[in-house]
Amino acid sequence: MLLTGGLKSLLPHVLRRIIRCSRLSISNTSGMAEGYKQANIVILHKSLADDFEKFCHANDGPLPLLYRSQPGDWKCPSLSIDSDIRTDCLQYRKYEHGACTGSLKSLKEYSEQLKDMVTFYLGCSFSFEKAVQKAGIPIRNVEQKCNVSMYKTSVPCHSVSVFHCNLVVTMRPVPESKLEAAVLATSELKEAHGAPIHIGDPGLLGIQDLSKPDYGDPVHLHPGDIPVFWACGVTGVEAVMNCRAPLAFTHSPGCMFVTDLKNDNVRSLGGGPQVHCISQDPLHFSIVSAEAAQKINTLETLIGIDPGDRGIMYLQHQGELLRACLAMSHAGSVLITTGFPTHFTHEPPEENDGPPGALAIAAMLQALEKEVAIVTDLRAMDLNKKIIEEAVQLGILRKPVPLLSYQRESADSALMFLCENGNPRRPRFDHLIAIERAGMAADGNYYNARKVNIKHLVDPIDELFLAAQTIPGITTTGVGDGGNELGMGKVKDAVKKHIKNGDVIACDVEADFTVVAGVSNWGGYAIACALYVLHCCEIHDRYLRRAVGFPRAPSKRLCWALPSVTKEEKLLKTLVQLGVRSGKTASLEMEVDGLPFYNTHSLMIEKLLQEAQH
Repeated sequence: MLLTGGLKSLLPHVLRRIIRCSRLSISNTSGMAEGYKQANIVILHKSLADDFEKFCHANDGPLPLLYRSQPGDWKCPSLSIDSDIRTDCLQYRKYEHGACTGSLKSLKEYSEQLKDMVTFYLGCSFSFEKAVQKAGIPIRNVEQKCNVSMYKTSVPCHSVSVFHCNLVVTMRPVPESKLEAAVLATSELKEAHGAPIHIGDPGLLGIQDLSKPDYGDPVHLHPGDIPVFWACGVTGVEAVMNCRAPLAFTHSPGCMFVTDLKNDNVRSLGGGPQVHCISQDPLHFSIVSAEAAQKINTLETLIGIDPGDRGIMYLQHQGELLRACLAMSHAGSVLITTGFPTHFTHEPPEENDGPPGALAIAAMLQALEKEVAIVTDLRAMDLNKKIIEEAVQLGILRKPVPLLSYQRESADSALMFLCENGNPRRPRFDHLIAIERAGMAADGNYYNARKVNIKHLVDPIDELFLAAQTIPGITTTGVGDGGNELGMGKVKDAVKKHIKNGDVIACDVEADFTVVAGVSNWGGYAIACALYVLHCCEIHDRYLRRAVGFPRAPSKRLCWALPSVTKEEKLLKTLVQLGVRSGKTASLEMEVDGLPFYNTHSLMIEKLLQEAQH
């Protein structure tokens, strides 16, 4: 018997010849014939072949099709010379009516049946191992001399006819400092599953215990390692079982067919993908193209000007808008709050900075088919109901947004509001957004910019953001322009040092992400534009859908949901008619925070749209 030493440098045709002679003492082909493509194998009756090919094309992340044979053809000339699929895998599995009925070293005894069967050669992640190693990333399963770990997930593949199953993934531990390098090394290797489909907590894929893989061996993480998951060709095995074909064969997981094709590591011309952490509990990273990230960072720069000369530059941290919007992009249900009753001597006391930005975010979230609701002060419910109704009439919102209020009735009121039956494992919302919402200061009061306490007008919605910090799976964003808004607790030290009256008015309640803008509405417009950019990003879209199903083409509905000068002009006129005043001057004119709508706010909207749609 041959041992594994030196096998990684063997040429594929030599390795296949050795496998054919059953002279290997190995249990998998990971690390073998380094730099050459390996393939998963599925062999089905010819009557099922067309539907299975469609299934592969519909789920090309886990099932990148390298070659489809003719019925009874045991060779694959475009992948290898002198190969015979009946003998050239280390081990095979036989399936009858969906059940695995045996493991085999050779399929020669089934040559007669194979004359009516078609072989599919599907890309394999073993193919990218050399590229990953060249990037300085350890392959833990090779170090530990075991097979890679493979897991069934709760992610459904796109079904075609009798073929349906959930996605199967491989997991490779990667040091956190090397995550981006791992994505870069694999993203262009589409025939080897491409970039990861998930980075972080396995529970987000429905995987309960990494120590108990469904296929392969458990691979141990080193301190500082992050579990990284790639789509896996064993998905095809699951599909074969579920279709319950009378007879089918596959490779045994980890025992691949080694091809003669080299794996060229092609670099993307548009700049490689970036990796960003969007949640610590559960740990979750997202992926975005460098081009999309740059666009969103430009949006953040555009809204970061300081027309009121308040000193907001000291509160800004580059990249907050990007991370906030990545978190929103992954969310299924979003809760928005707004409302700053700074004009306490008027009725209504609300200012007109906040509601337009909140509705811009809500409109885009609706277009992205996410659940969205707004929570506001009980005393302001009628006003907000009218604003939402008008927003639907004006074509800003596709449909009315549910309007909620929150009151503290007991110690667990916030938990009961945010989670089903108060169960922190069942949150109703994945993300909370506060935009120009009065925020609680360190002394428990709420202050406008002039240090006036307006606590009597503000319901304790801050408690929802405080509770969210203790609930796994809920992330939060605060949008503000002066430091006294909900969520700005993350930059409170800078607010106290650089903002007028900051030592008194600074909000003490933190959000995970803090978007600081010259006017808070601009922050809302920028979030809507950034979500549009992410939707149009192929790299992010693939990651969101876990590389199953078809790419989402940017839709007209999404363009329609973007803010526009015309829509925002009509909305501001509506707010004026409802008595909602400018924040700085309390005037009922076409202005926000003392700045004229025309040639200031309208110009900002045009700049943001130009960058998002360029």
